[in-house]
Amino acid sequence: MKILEALKARSEQGKKSIAVLIDPDKIGDAEQLEPLLRLAAENCVDYFFVGGSLVTTTNLSAVVKTIKHNSSIPIILFPGSALQIDPTADAILFLSLISGRNPDLLIGQHVVAAPILKSNRLEVLPTGYILINSGKTTSVAYISNTTPIPEDKYSLAACTAMAGEMLGLKLIYLDAGSGAEHCVNRKMIHAVRKSVAVPLIVGGGINTPEKAIHALDAGADLIVVGNALEKSPELLTEIAEKVYDWNQTVSAK
Repeated sequence: MKILEALKARSEQGKKSIAVLIDPDKIGDAEQLEPLLRLAAENCVDYFFVGGSLVTTTNLSAVVKTIKHNSSIPIILFPGSALQIDPTADAILFLSLISGRNPDLLIGQHVVAAPILKSNRLEVLPTGYILINSGKTTSVAYISNTTPIPEDKYSLAACTAMAGEMLGLKLIYLDAGSGAEHCVNRKMIHAVRKSVAVPLIVGGGINTPEKAIHALDAGADLIVVGNALEKSPELLTEIAEKVYDWNQTVSAK
C-alpha cells in the first residue's frame, strides 16, 4: 500500500501515527544516527521525515542511505527547497506553503522540482503546509520570509486548510516550527480538523507525552517529533506508548 493510501486508511479508522524528524545538519556520521534508528524500531515509529528549512551540509543522501541500511521504516523527505531531493527515499512531502504569500514556496520551487520527481520512483505527497505562530521566530518562518498564522486565529487557519483541500492537496501539515516554544494548540488543531477531510499532520514543539496526546485528541492523524529527542530520547517511548494505547482502543471498538 502506498503511503498516502495508508495515511488515508488510518485516518478513516481513527488510528494515529508517529513520524521522527531527522535534520541532516545535526547528524555528524552514521554512528550518531543508529541509536535513534534502533529506538524508532523498538517503538513502532511509522515514518522518518528527513530534511529541514536550511540544510547546509551534503549529508542528506548519507542519512537516507543509513536509514535504509538499518531500518525498514519508510522515509519521507521534508524538503526546504528543490535541492533537498534524494530518489532513494520512499516519498516526498510536496509542500506548498499556503499560509504564506511567498510565490517561490507556493509554486516556484515545485516547478523546479517537478521534472526531477517525474523521472524517479518517489511517491509525491501534495501537502498544504501551514505555519502557526509558536511564540518566537523559527527557522522556517525566517527562511520562508512568511508570517505564521497567529495562534488564536482559528478560523483563518481552518479556511486556509479548506482552500488547500479544494485546490487538490492531499495532506494538511500544521507546523509550529522546529524548536518551537509552543506547540500548535488544541483549539487550532480541532478547528482545522473540522474543516477538512484529508489526513492532518501536526509538528513543532511536541516535547511531552501530554502535548502529543492533546494533539491526537484534537484531531491530528500524524504527529511529528524532532528536536525534543536530542535532549530526551526516552520521550519517543513515552509518546509511542500513548499512540499504541490510542490505537488499541480504536481497534477494540
